[in-house]
Formats: sequence, structure tokens, C-alpha cells
Amino acid sequence: MNSETGKTALITGASSGIGQELAKLFAQDGYNLVLVGRSEEKLDRLADVFKSNYGTENVTVINKNLAEEDAAQDVYNQVKAKNITVNVLVNDAGVGLYGLFATDTDWEREKSMIHLNVLTLTQMTKLFLYDMLARDEGKILNLASLLSITPTPLMAVYAGTKAYVYNFTQSLVNELKDTNVSITALLPNATDTDFFNKAGAENTKVTDELQDPVMVAKDGYDALMARKSKVVPGGLKNKSYEVLSYVAPQETLAAVMRGKMSQKPDEEEPTISLAWGIGIGIAVIAGIALTIGYKNTSDFQKARYRYKARSAGNSLSDTLSSVVDKVVETVVDAYQNTKEKAGKLAVKGEEVEEELAA
Repeated sequence: MNSETGKTALITGASSGIGQELAKLFAQDGYNLVLVGRSEEKLDRLADVFKSNYGTENVTVINKNLAEEDAAQDVYNQVKAKNITVNVLVNDAGVGLYGLFATDTDWEREKSMIHLNVLTLTQMTKLFLYDMLARDEGKILNLASLLSITPTPLMAVYAGTKAYVYNFTQSLVNELKDTNVSITALLPNATDTDFFNKAGAENTKVTDELQDPVMVAKDGYDALMARKSKVVPGGLKNKSYEVLSYVAPQETLAAVMRGKMSQKPDEEEPTISLAWGIGIGIAVIAGIALTIGYKNTSDFQKARYRYKARSAGNSLSDTLSSVVDKVVETVVDAYQNTKEKAGKLAVKGEEVEEELAA
């Protein structure tokens, strides 16, 4: 890592999960820290750990409920009053809520979630970005999600807030392209934090495939430092899900995500037929090929592709969720096995060339 002694990173949601792992990476890299969250006790303990383990010179703790009205303005005012220059802003704080939108979820909690995930993030970005542009220096990391690019039944409002975060961030990427200020969207898959417990989704199928927050934070941190516009942590499998979200019909994606977000069954589900698996495998591979071609075609053709994709919906069911997972894993394994075999063949080729030369 690079030494950034003297610079300051402000991190919301730093008391646990991805935010805490990101704060640790900044501390290791020599940054001073501003840690914002509701648990002052946890943040104070974290500050002590950073000072003792990494020699962090200055750690400022701001105890704030970011779901409150004008919470971002209050945080900004406190930072300015302490004469702190924020070189990196990390908008990590966020919450989710699980259940059917019409009948299961509570409006007050949803309103609070929208305020935290959308309004506070936007206001924080606006306030600190203005100062960064005045200096022509700075970086921002916004926590989106893989759910930001796919419809997600049973977490409809949460997915909607993350779709806003992703779209908002990518719009600013373009606005900032001629400056020395960068903004990055982090799109993790389901991650092993307390998120699902707080959202009331602790018994959903997706919790069987949780990712390591250390890995997610590291990929996000590296992308931020490299000034990338976005990053999908987790390697080829998660990138395959990203590709699928761009080429599959929305109705299909909604069915897949409904399956992932449903409650775990008491008994084993019936095995999916091989024919279904092969069919979706072809769809995934075709989707990857289509994505490559899509980038190199005209705007008119792109519009036709999008129309056809939308028109192709309603043909698949909830069973697609487990099939897609299995096929993506198969494609990834096949790719890695092929890569290994190619490496072995290359070594053998070199050995033959050496024998002929002798």
C-alpha cells in the first residue's frame, strides 16, 4: 500500500462490516480518520485499535444517526469546525428491509432507509465534493450493490435505493472526468455482515453464499485508489452475474432474485433437470458473447437489443435462481480448468523446444 500520511478519510458506517474493514485499510495506509456512526462506544474502541496497531495520528469520532434530517450537514459542519480537510469520502452507511412491500414492511422504516441510503449519501457527496473540486483533489467511494443493477422482490425499496446510488455515481463519473477528483461505485454481492439480521432476512437462501467483507473492502479500496468508476468484488462468478443482469430480461432477473431472497425450505428442493441447466448455460454464454458484441455496435442496434431483451420475458420461472448459480459456477470452473491446462501445455511446449534446440 501507499503511504498517505497527513491525508484524511471520512467513513460512514465504520463501526462494523465493510465500513470497518475499509477504515482498517485506510489506517494501515497512513490516513487520519473521521469515523461516523450511531455507536460512539464501538467507534471509540476502533479508534484506540487503529492508534495502537497502525500508529494512526488523528481519529475523530462523530456520533450521529445519519437517517435524521440534515444529518449530513451536521457532520460537515463538525468537520469544518475542526479544520479537517477530507481527502477521501466513503459513503458506506446503509440499511435494508425485508418483506413484501404492500403488506409486510413498515413505512416508517422504509422512509428512514430511503433517507439514509439516498438523501444522506447525496447530501454528503454534494457538501464534500464541492470542497474537493475547489482543491481539484479527492476521491469518493459509494457503496452500491449487485442489487443496484437487478430488480429484487422482497427487498424492493432497498434495491431501489441502491439503483439510485449506482446511477448517481456513474453520472458523476462523467461530470468529474476532466478533474482530479474521482468517484467509484462498489457493487458487492451478499456479504457476511450484520446486514441481513438487521433487515429481517437472516433465513433467506442468499445467506448461504455470503462473501468475506475483508475481500469486498480490499477490492473496493483498490478500485478507489485506482480511480475506477466501479468494481464488482468476488472474481469471475460475480462478474458473470453482472453480465447476466445486462442481457437477461427483467422478468427473468426478478424471478431469479425472488428465488434467492425467499426463505430457506425445511426440506431439500427437487433437483433441477439437466435440460434446464443446459438451456440456462447456453443463455449465460450467449449473454457474455452478446455483451462483448454490444459494446462494439451502433446506438440503433443497441436499442434493438434492449427491446428484444425486454420482449423475451415471461418465459422462465422462480426455479432459475439455483440453475443460474450452478451454471455460472460451471462456466467459471471450466474457464479456470482451461486456463490451467493451457498453462501446462505452454510449459510442455517450452520443454520440447529446449530438447530440439539441444
